Amino acid sequence: MSKKNQVILIHGLHQAPFIMRPMAKRLQTQGFGTHRYGYRSMRDGIKTNSARLNSWLEANHHPEQMIDLVAHSLGGLIVRDFIYNYPQWQIGRCVTLGTPHNGSVCADYVWQLTPAIVGKSYENALDGSVAPLPEHIELGVIAGNKPQGLGQPFLSYHNRKQHKAGSVLTDDELAHDGTVYVSETKLDAASDHLIMPVTHTGMLINKEVAWQTAHFLKNGQFKR
Repeated sequence: MSKKNQVILIHGLHQAPFIMRPMAKRLQTQGFGTHRYGYRSMRDGIKTNSARLNSWLEANHHPEQMIDLVAHSLGGLIVRDFIYNYPQWQIGRCVTLGTPHNGSVCADYVWQLTPAIVGKSYENALDGSVAPLPEHIELGVIAGNKPQGLGQPFLSYHNRKQHKAGSVLTDDELAHDGTVYVSETKLDAASDHLIMPVTHTGMLINKEVAWQTAHFLKNGQFKR
């Protein structure tokens, strides 16, 4: 696969395109062209945001040029909805970073307590009901296991609640990046899954994460 594929980088909840700048710069040094795509993660739901991504591509991208997609957290769910609903685009490879493919326990708690904090990003996305990944898509998943972040109190509470209910959780089941459990990032249809010692937001500025992302885009697997 050509290194010159256009890489569309998509940020997560409560973020903006600038957050993906370090990743974009590192991918550019690997020979990729990049575009940091922005969307309204609070005001609009996943269906609207994937439709707008499609409209942006129709206006700015040649349909015969392959597209690689790199997305953080909620952005990875938008990627899945977009690929499923707009199959006319030629998708090369995709990498998601800290994306809760199976839904987010942290988002569940926030939705119950203060729905406005997650806005319209919960339904059909963070609730775990996003569209399935088509079989032909090569997806690499990177998860972090450094447990620091704003979601840590919710996840600690959830772990205690599970313990009191009699559940015996392994270290792997308890692992998270401060916002998303490692187990929430796993997807059977994914081509590869890699756990790295980074936090949910810290992975965006980590040079090793960027290197592994580029390696997957070029080779269809992570380097071990």
